[in-house]
Amino acid sequence: MNTYKVLVVEDSPTMRQLIVFALKRLRGLTIVEANDGVDGLKKLTGEKFDLIITDINMPIMNGLKLVSLVRHDPSYKLVPIVIVTTEGAEEDRERALALGANEYITKPVQTTRLLEVTKRLLNLSG
Repeated sequence: MNTYKVLVVEDSPTMRQLIVFALKRLRGLTIVEANDGVDGLKKLTGEKFDLIITDINMPIMNGLKLVSLVRHDPSYKLVPIVIVTTEGAEEDRERALALGANEYITKPVQTTRLLEVTKRLLNLSG
């Protein structure tokens, strides 16, 4: 069975736990947590991930900056990125997608939606 590595970048421990807890329902995922964009970038440099889930509003480096840096790295050009954020405005969504995010989920996160998006982007069955 394939295992996929997922990086969850979120500065709120509560929110991060919620996302990780939801993802643990899917078999075959290894989940790595990062507490901000800088930490996320550091982890991306160290290992290869199959999916990145990131918040937008974070200190030091926000999620949009992270998305644009990741998209400029040839080894991460095709890795799906999911934005999870409180920013529900249409222009925020468009900006995120324009920078290269694949999906945009607004908080409060619905577990079913998160799992559906994750399964679709990783081509998981079930």
